[in-house]
Amino acid sequence: MSSMSKFKKLAGISAFALIAMTAANAVNAANWRYAHEEYEGDVQDVYAYKFKEYIEDHSDNTLQVYRFGELGESDDIMEQAQAGILNFVNQSPGFTGALIPEAQIFFIPYLMPTDMDTVIKFFRESKAINEDFPKLYAEKGLELLKMYPEGEFVITLDEPVTTPEGMKNKKIRVMTNPLLSETYSAFGATPTPLPWGEVYGALQTNMINGQENPIFWIESGGLYEVSPNLIFTGHGWFTTATMANKKFYDGLSDEDKKLIQDAADYAFEKIVVHIDGLADEALAKIEKASDEVTVTRLNEEQIKAFKAKAPQVEKKFIELSGQGGKDLLEQFKKDLKEVESN
Repeated sequence: MSSMSKFKKLAGISAFALIAMTAANAVNAANWRYAHEEYEGDVQDVYAYKFKEYIEDHSDNTLQVYRFGELGESDDIMEQAQAGILNFVNQSPGFTGALIPEAQIFFIPYLMPTDMDTVIKFFRESKAINEDFPKLYAEKGLELLKMYPEGEFVITLDEPVTTPEGMKNKKIRVMTNPLLSETYSAFGATPTPLPWGEVYGALQTNMINGQENPIFWIESGGLYEVSPNLIFTGHGWFTTATMANKKFYDGLSDEDKKLIQDAADYAFEKIVVHIDGLADEALAKIEKASDEVTVTRLNEEQIKAFKAKAPQVEKKFIELSGQGGKDLLEQFKKDLKEVESN
């Protein structure tokens, strides 16, 4: 056989091998489904697309992202994730609390630090976050991939308020979470649970109609453009979590499991950069656009009065979550103490 013939034969074999490999990869590639509970450009949406970016840049898999309302409410996408219809879901503990009572721990006021660097360090290093919570989620058929903060809690009111007495009889919309209702009841307000997707529309309606007390709880970075008065009480951080259907996850190859974990880590690193200064940017836009919105940041003396209400919320948390919640709270406090002391 001539050298040219051998070359052509080898080239043909190589081409065939390449085609076969490409076909095999195409067969093995999957189109995964991921849903979250926020809108385009919101923090969960940014996280989802960073997660997607990593998956698609490092594998032949693709990821379809669904935003709020495209597959239903928060409860709907959680049910779909548990049923395996969705591979991934991003849901805040505010809604997951109905499924995992211990997840409501993030709504105990003044439990979390207010300094962002400390908060991020806590999410990176906490045993409660990285070891205890995954076990709780696994019991519900979910593989917890990452918990991360979205921003500091903010209260919006029809007038500036600096004391719990000033909150008395104020109607305030909250997520459908019993501990969140307990928190704002402790603060003196009258909370009314409302599905997250309805908050924005309801707030707009109240503002447009000029109704009194258009009062809603919000997290930093959202809804500022229609908020009348913003009150920063330093009582916590809005937290959310991304997870996978556990049966789906457990059935993956080690390579794909690592891919997913790496994607979750990558998106986390991107999101902590994204949220840094996000609230300040939003506030700057509002203050530039309107002279009517006020921003009130409570001082340490004013915060003491609100902080004094926290024990009754802790008591309610333990009542809702039992011994498991009590143990988690102790670990949570231990982790926070370690983070703040280092």
